[in-house]
Amino acid sequence: MSVPAATRKKVESLREQIRHHNYQYHVLDDPEVPDAEYDRLTRELQALESEYPELITPDSPTQRVGAAPISAFGTVQHQLPMLSLDNAFSEEELRDFHRRVADRLEIEIDAKLSYAAEPKLDGAAVSLLYQDGNLVQGATRGDGTRGENITHNVRTIESIPLKLYGEGYPATLEVRGEVFMPRAGFNAFNAQAEKKGEKTFVNPRNAAAGSLRQLDPRLTAERPLDIYVYSVGHVAGGILPDRHSEVLDQLQLWGFKVCPERKVVDGIDGCLAFYEEIGARRDSLSYDIDGVVYKVDRFDYQRELGFVSRAPRWAIAHKFPAQEELTTVQGIEFQVGRTGAVTPVARLEPVFVGGVTVSNATLHNMDELHRKDVRVGDTVIVRRAGDVIPEVVKVMPDRRPERTRIVKAPRECPVCGSAVVREEDEAVARCTGGLFCPAQRAEALKHFVSRRAMDVDGLGSKLIEQLVAMDRIETPADLYGLTREELVEMERMGEKSAENLLSSIEDSKMTTLSRFLYGLGVREVGEATASSLASHYGKLEAIMAADEGGLQEVQDVGPVVASRITAFFGEEHNREVIQRLIDSGVTWPEAEPPPRATDGALFGKTFVLTGSLSGMTRNEAKDRIQAAGGKVTGSVSKKTDYLVAGDKAGSKLTKAQNLEVTVLNEVELEKLLSDQ
Repeated sequence: MSVPAATRKKVESLREQIRHHNYQYHVLDDPEVPDAEYDRLTRELQALESEYPELITPDSPTQRVGAAPISAFGTVQHQLPMLSLDNAFSEEELRDFHRRVADRLEIEIDAKLSYAAEPKLDGAAVSLLYQDGNLVQGATRGDGTRGENITHNVRTIESIPLKLYGEGYPATLEVRGEVFMPRAGFNAFNAQAEKKGEKTFVNPRNAAAGSLRQLDPRLTAERPLDIYVYSVGHVAGGILPDRHSEVLDQLQLWGFKVCPERKVVDGIDGCLAFYEEIGARRDSLSYDIDGVVYKVDRFDYQRELGFVSRAPRWAIAHKFPAQEELTTVQGIEFQVGRTGAVTPVARLEPVFVGGVTVSNATLHNMDELHRKDVRVGDTVIVRRAGDVIPEVVKVMPDRRPERTRIVKAPRECPVCGSAVVREEDEAVARCTGGLFCPAQRAEALKHFVSRRAMDVDGLGSKLIEQLVAMDRIETPADLYGLTREELVEMERMGEKSAENLLSSIEDSKMTTLSRFLYGLGVREVGEATASSLASHYGKLEAIMAADEGGLQEVQDVGPVVASRITAFFGEEHNREVIQRLIDSGVTWPEAEPPPRATDGALFGKTFVLTGSLSGMTRNEAKDRIQAAGGKVTGSVSKKTDYLVAGDKAGSKLTKAQNLEVTVLNEVELEKLLSDQ
């Protein structure tokens, strides 16, 4: 039976009306019709789609909950990383951030600089991908590089448009936002769950994150979730405004909810005023926040500032004061990490703080423990801020019981009995047992299989500790020799779990050079440094053969990091483990390193660029210097050979003059480059 043209037209009309009313209600908070009229339109559309199922489309407002439950979450690779933010906990730290921004942009510290400011929601970050205006994918942040595919769940959130509103949007548009559960909805949901005798949520943040990880979208649809979008990711086939604040305005016109509390402020004083204003209203907001986020508003400035590690240099989260509680110290123990660091940990009388029950808190190192003078039996203030590991803030000396003892560092490792030593220039004491120490072995293996390293799913801490205790695993290479027969004999490990683990171990063999380097656990080599090494050299053999001088040509690698890398690869034992891993099938795509000049007057010379150049951009100047063998860094030091000063050169020029660094103008730089 063919569908009458009038019916097709009616269906499209109903969908447009419903989308319009959704926009008015969710985005503008200004409904034009009562709920009864909205429900009538929805029921009429449902009736027509039921009669003519061939008219049903994925973007229809009736199709939010249509998917069947899934058996497991798929993985999504983010085309642009979903970065985390650095935190500021005080006005001084925020002013330091502003000072770094001004210095890198080479503007006066008190110059007018616009920041886009908005509350920092305490929810779950998601990515939403639209193709030709239709929602095609939703994903969690995950580790920033890869997340879980939660498309079936984000479709159930009514404030997320299935089809974009209006026109002019890019062919491909990825937006990032925070899914949260409003306080009223959280309280109502918990009250209903308690009435039914079901499990309740501890706080709205856990409620939002847990709801997004339901395998059955019908369960997610029952949760009162909402979203505010805060940025864009990958964009193609269209142009967006050149300021962050204007992009948010545009996203709102396309049907996205953005935080109504957002504001553009001037300079650091504007940021602080916004922080005070939002802080004063925090308890009256309809959603939980744990601070304020500031972003440099201009995108050209953002591009110039760039990134460091996993965070942008152009944004920061200004956190509200941490939540604190009183409790007592029941014991102080020493944990041994994967690098041998012996760290004091306070065992506490359990206390509920920051939405969770805390029973352990870090004391960082022996210097910190003695500075705070924490003893067993003390009453202490314990602090937890967001995801930060709980810490002991200070002791309440007037509540100290009699005959307490000062805690001393152990002379022997609490795990293997090896000597504990502390180098003169370090605050951390270390076990000298190396891989002989089961704790170091276990922690090194946990790091190797972690999500951001080799990403072996199903190999948890308890299982690794069991395998190490049995002396079944001594190095990461031993993981690739595990068999199903021995795994099924392990505690809490059935045949299915063993098969899944072996499959995950097999999958981990195909990795990337940066992940492999990070997983090796070289001291001082984090994710960012591992990525820089992989990009700079392209091949593992080249990194292993590099000397300290060559390594320091890599971005963010200084003398200490370079010495750690050469020492690690200089150990024959480590080389043997790496070869065994490769022989086991661990592999990654290798690339030829980018060409670097190794001769000419600029080889081994370090440059810093400051001010505006007229004949070329600073990026062009940087590329030409590097092509001629030079190194370009961001700050002036005694190791700087040349400072290239353009118009309006700032504080870097003064510092270079004080250090008697050679200063070149643009003409002199051009001559130097032309002589190569």
